[in-house]
Amino acid sequence: MRWLSLVFLFLLIVATIAGAHFVSTYQKELFQPLGLERDEILVVGPGQGFRQINRELADRGWVRHPWMVEIHARYHGIASRLQAGEYEVPADMTLAKLLDNMARGVVVRHRLTAPEGWTARQFLEAVQAHTALRPMPEPADLEMVMAELGKPDMHPEGWFLPDTYVFGRDTPAMQVLKMAHEALNRQLEQAWAARVEDHPLESPYELLILASIIEKETGQAEERGLVAGVFVNRVRRGMRLQTDPTLLYALEPGTTRLTRAELRRDHPYNTYTRDGLPPTPIALPGLASIRAAANPAETEALFFVSRKDGTHAFSSTYAEHRAAVIKYQLGGDASRYGAQR
Repeated sequence: MRWLSLVFLFLLIVATIAGAHFVSTYQKELFQPLGLERDEILVVGPGQGFRQINRELADRGWVRHPWMVEIHARYHGIASRLQAGEYEVPADMTLAKLLDNMARGVVVRHRLTAPEGWTARQFLEAVQAHTALRPMPEPADLEMVMAELGKPDMHPEGWFLPDTYVFGRDTPAMQVLKMAHEALNRQLEQAWAARVEDHPLESPYELLILASIIEKETGQAEERGLVAGVFVNRVRRGMRLQTDPTLLYALEPGTTRLTRAELRRDHPYNTYTRDGLPPTPIALPGLASIRAAANPAETEALFFVSRKDGTHAFSSTYAEHRAAVIKYQLGGDASRYGAQR
């Protein structure tokens, strides 16, 4: 029976060596850095199964023993949980970490920033042009967007909150527009609920219109409350707003100067010839402008004029305002007052 003992010992030695080799190979395959020459990107398509992914990893040279990777994935219960998306693969990442990221959906996050003061059309164009988003089928327009949002009869201007939106590759463009719209609704509702008690505006939509005017009148954070205070004071007194950005909104995009003829031409956005607010917002107001519209600074000011340095001079009487215009806009030449346009 001695030979049986020798055979058993031999087989035990072989099994031990094979087991040690398996463990060593397994450790190298799954838990050692991939050692890539540079960081890479892996895109997993919708519906792509584990074996397809495993084959692509092998084709890239990241996997030497696909069967071993499959054993690992199925033993740890992640083979059926790999998610579609775009994944970062740093040069020193391990295969085990990559598989774990795919199972948890740790995808690359892309960004799109909509600045305060953009128009709804500019936002739509940026969303449609973003290379990581799945664009809406052409022709896509704002009317289609508002219908998708459940507001087919609502003018689209102002209804998207300027912010930075984060998303994975192949996210539908409409989803980002919906996020921005829902964010605007939340902030507008909160601002309206927190408005000052004697606020003269009658609805959240009017607040949105005023916020858009504030957004276009100043980019200075410390001035938003004062600008809001001026407009609220004028509304309370029944004075016309007389604000240039509303007229510019009705002109060709990119127009920055108004002529005297434009000031006299009557239309719904001419706040020099029409009482009250324009019929719609004129831009996408940021959160700070929405809050300023709801809670304006307490001020006696009824006028403001640009100092041509990004700030404004505020006045409570027409005489003070006239003096500020002469000083800051006309270089001190009072003879030009009334003829500066």
